[in-house]
Amino acid sequence: MIYYTPNKYWLKDISHLFRSWTMTRIMRAVGWIGLFTMIVAIIEIELIGENMFEPGLSIFSLLGIVLSILLVFRTSTAYERWWEGRMHWGALVNHSRNLAVAAASTFPENDIENKHRITVLISNFCIGLKEHLRAGVKVEELVFLSDEDKRDYPLKGHIPNHISLQIHRLVEKLHREEKISLGDFLNFKPHTQALLDILGACERIKKTPIPFSYSVYMKIFITAYGVLLPFALIPELGYLAVPVVMVVFFAFIGVQLMAEEIEDPFGLDCNDLPTGDIAHNIKNNVFEILEAKSSIGKEHVLEEYEKVF
Repeated sequence: MIYYTPNKYWLKDISHLFRSWTMTRIMRAVGWIGLFTMIVAIIEIELIGENMFEPGLSIFSLLGIVLSILLVFRTSTAYERWWEGRMHWGALVNHSRNLAVAAASTFPENDIENKHRITVLISNFCIGLKEHLRAGVKVEELVFLSDEDKRDYPLKGHIPNHISLQIHRLVEKLHREEKISLGDFLNFKPHTQALLDILGACERIKKTPIPFSYSVYMKIFITAYGVLLPFALIPELGYLAVPVVMVVFFAFIGVQLMAEEIEDPFGLDCNDLPTGDIAHNIKNNVFEILEAKSSIGKEHVLEEYEKVF
């Protein structure tokens, strides 16, 4: 995700937009359609001297309206997925902090070992979740692993799920040892259960992309519209049709590719959610709550247009 200050700059924001991979793809596609339009214009104007095919602008006006409606639906659907992902990670922040506060206030004051253990488990759940939603958990990124964890984690196919189980077992163990009361134990349950609820919701977003046939249909529609548009504009505009086609194609394909970028909000694209930053902030907050390490809790001050993953 690119950090920026809304409503502060105009041209500066635009200039930084072109650093994204999605914008590079858009400009490549626009360049190809511009080259195609130029070739068609040269053939029609210089070589043939007449129009090879003239479908009429009215048809393209109607097709443009239909395409715009489809793209609005496509964009809103992708943004809903992006925003839903952000809502779940916001809930993860809240439940992690609540779980840490509950542990800090109910665990025996001198039980430093178990306080440290649940601190590590909460932190590693969040760090593991952000990589689980990308290319898979990197065990070396997890913090303060015990010898048993180092042995067991590489053997697990679903590390966040296993860490959630460890949190449940730790709380259950303290309850059976009567170190926390039944009421305190019940207060833990909404927060421990929420970890798996958030995990499942994020997996649903990750593993359920826009239906393939719909995605292909949009690509075919946009491509056909861009390829046929020069034949309608060249008789009216001549060589001026080249920049006009490029601008129109830029608008349509730009919306489509930006929607494709944000529909999976947990990756490493410029506009994806900064789940890594959120996970490490949770880690800092939890350590500060349970171990009073205030130096760990200081958050990184972001620079303008800094990419946050």
